[in-house]
Amino acid sequence: MNYDDARKYFDKFLNQNFDINNEKISHKINHTYNVVENAKYLCKCLNLDETNTQLALIIALLHDIGRFDQAKEMQTFREDITNFDHATLGVKLLFEKGEIKNYVNDEQFYPIIEKAIANHSKYILDETDMTDAEILHCKIIRDADKIDSFRAKITDDIYTMANITKEDIENSKVTEKVYNAFKEHKTILSKDRQTGLDIWVSYIAFIYGLEFKDSYKLINKNNYLNKLFNRFEYKVDNSTMEELKKCAFEYLDNKLNQ
Repeated sequence: MNYDDARKYFDKFLNQNFDINNEKISHKINHTYNVVENAKYLCKCLNLDETNTQLALIIALLHDIGRFDQAKEMQTFREDITNFDHATLGVKLLFEKGEIKNYVNDEQFYPIIEKAIANHSKYILDETDMTDAEILHCKIIRDADKIDSFRAKITDDIYTMANITKEDIENSKVTEKVYNAFKEHKTILSKDRQTGLDIWVSYIAFIYGLEFKDSYKLINKNNYLNKLFNRFEYKVDNSTMEELKKCAFEYLDNKLNQ
């Protein structure tokens, strides 16, 4: 099991099946490799051995493999408007169609990879009937993914990522259900988002879904929370956003000091 070999095949897979110059495809490629770097960081922080590190990197490489067909077919990553589950599609591609054999030969690792990819974007991680190794790798990919979501939401084009515009965010309000969930330190269900600002707040709320203290340390080091809140001018609901900003920073400070 070797990440470098897996990446060579992954690059070949992308070039043969997708237009890598397409904005959504290139965005997701960039995201994938940043998630790999985040997974590498977490493995180092957790002092994982080489086998688990290689496994975590390959999971990070493949975690969004279903996103590329999603972008190609649906022209959006918004699953609340397409009912398209990219994690399920990724599992089908890898394990029902046998693509996983091109990345990992040793079948003993397949259950861990499958569980991690299937659960990387779930609202809550259900650890029932999971082994310790499955839980560990689920948590690593979930954190690595969310950390890069913060980076991407700061730097990348918002319409490419979410099919909403700057104006959709700046000229709308946070609805009650989203506001309450954020104040209760909960991540936001897609079905509860009603406005452009709801969608934006749901991305910031990923701060409440992290597993490792080292994830919070990286977010703090990169000043991600502040940059997220400051990316847009909230012309309609600025007072609410100031309140949510205070709530999020208090939560981050508490996690860092635990």
